Amino acid sequence: MTTPPYAPVSDADLAVLRQQLGRPARGVVGIAARCVCGNPTVAATAPRLDDGTPFPTFYYLTHPGATAAMSALEATQVMREFSDELAADDELAAHYSAAHEAYLRDRAGYGAVEEIEGISAGGMPVRVKCLHALAAHALAAGPGVNPFGDRALARSTWSPERCSCVEPGTAGTGG
Repeated sequence: MTTPPYAPVSDADLAVLRQQLGRPARGVVGIAARCVCGNPTVAATAPRLDDGTPFPTFYYLTHPGATAAMSALEATQVMREFSDELAADDELAAHYSAAHEAYLRDRAGYGAVEEIEGISAGGMPVRVKCLHALAAHALAAGPGVNPFGDRALARSTWSPERCSCVEPGTAGTGG
């Protein structure tokens, strides 16, 4: 697997990210997934930020509707259910471990950072910790790569197939 080919981030993308996040986005190296209207949904972030801080979360969920849906899902304690499934199913655990390795390979294309070597996001590969990170990976990598990201997206009230931006193609904040 090679580094995903992200186009340069535009000033318009950075403006949308700023509005989505309520602050300037840091270390953005690409837009890994977009809303059907074209707005960023997942930012790919450098493994070391400009200020030198190691940043393991390569795929960062930015779309307000998606982040709200993952927060709502996390509030239902679904991560405990997913972690129990992970512990009980060797095939699922192998798939999740492969997702972890894919994540590390994607990030490695943007530089090696010793402090975060072997660390991906969302609890991979041994637990299910952050649905935001897992959904971001699933959206960036596509279906079938991250099993818990796929499951979180399937259970959520948000869909990458339906725009929920306030103004499609602009800095929306809809949910």
